[in-house]
Order: sequence, then structure tokens, then C-alpha cells
Amino acid sequence: MLRFLSQFGRYVLLLKKVFSKPEKPSIYYRQTMQEMIYLGFNSIGIITIISFFMGAVITLQTAYNTENPIYPTYLIGLGCRDSIILEFSSTISALILAGKVGSNIASEIGTMRITEQIDALEMMGVNSASYLILPKIIATLLFNPVLTIISIFVGIIGGWIAGVTAGVITSEDFIYGIQYAFIPYYITYSLIKTLFFAFIITSVSAFQGYYVEGGSLEVGRASTKAVVFSSLLILLFNVILTQLLLS
Repeated sequence: MLRFLSQFGRYVLLLKKVFSKPEKPSIYYRQTMQEMIYLGFNSIGIITIISFFMGAVITLQTAYNTENPIYPTYLIGLGCRDSIILEFSSTISALILAGKVGSNIASEIGTMRITEQIDALEMMGVNSASYLILPKIIATLLFNPVLTIISIFVGIIGGWIAGVTAGVITSEDFIYGIQYAFIPYYITYSLIKTLFFAFIITSVSAFQGYYVEGGSLEVGRASTKAVVFSSLLILLFNVILTQLLLS
């Protein structure tokens, strides 16, 4: 318990340093643009591929579980839409990004720590925490909602293609299903969760890397911890946010 409180205190103090006033906003702007490409744009491929196949699987599983003739076939499209919007495109995508983006952040900052690059920045009077971490947080907060929208769109397209190709639903019924009783707030709910998850992934991973002590072996361990802790917090906040936003 004491170790947890100690680590939580260090995390809060690090965030205080991260959000202190930057020395040169122009440099931070350039860094943020680079991080949006590195952490955001480069993640489009994996999110697109996984969303497509998950949409296909959700559609097929929904079809096989609603074979009873009393169920209208458009429920397949409706089930695919709600599953993707409410859970997959925000939560599951965040878990995927925790593995890809989180480990990259932790290993990058951890390597800078053990090679004394962070110490050099501090010696030059640069707020290393803000310089290294703040652009990453801003970049993910700006770009991860874009990834979520892409995931929703591609997932539904994947479900439509799989359903029509497999012959479990007609194109007209699927399109009617994704339009039926649509609640726009579900998109807002998904994007709000995405913002929380983006902050968790970036800040927790950066924290693990920033306080690495030792050598390359410890950097690897920090990357693993970053993924594990980020994933656990994502699942915890998923429950909390669902209760707060949908109840």
C-alpha cells in the first residue's frame, strides 16, 4: 500500500511538472506535430485492419446467435453498430494502442533516462518532463478521437461486407439496422472515453519510462509495466465512465 501511495505521489508530481508553463511554445508545437505522426498517424494501419475484422466477426456472431425467425434480420446491423460504437472502437482500440504506443513511449523515454539525455536537458535548464511528455499527451488527445472515428467507420464497413458476403443478411437490412433507433450520444460517449484512455496510455507509459533506473533490461521491464498498468486502468475507467455516462 505504501509503495502504491509513493508511486502515485511521484506520478502526480510528474504531471505537475509536465503541465507547467512551457519555455518556448513554438518548439512544443513542432514536437506535437511530430508526435501526432509518430503516435497517431502511424497507428491508422493497425486500427483499420483490426477494426475491419472485428466488425466482420461481430456481425457473423450476431447472425449466428439470432437465427430464430422471431428476430428480424436488421438486428444484426443494429448489434454490430452498437457493439462497435459503445465498446470496441474506444475500449478495445485503446488496449491495442496501449500495447503499441505505450510501449514505444516507455522505451523511448526510458532509453533517454539511462543514456543521461534527460539529465543533460535538466543541466541546460530545460523542463525535461514537459518537453518530452506534454507534446505526446496533446498529440494523443487530438489524434486518438480521429482513430476512434476511423475504427467505427471501418468496423461497420467490415461487418457489412462480411454479412452480405456470407449471405446472413441483405445489404438493405444491414443498412436499415445501422440506422434503426440510432442515438447520436453514443458517439459522444465513445469519444469521451477515448480522451480519458489516451491520457492514461500516454501519462502512465511516460511515467514508467521517466523513472527508469539501471540499464536496457530495466527499460524492457518499464515497457511491460507501461502496457500492463495502462490496460488495467483503461478497464477500470471503462467501468467508471460507463456508469457515469450511460446510467
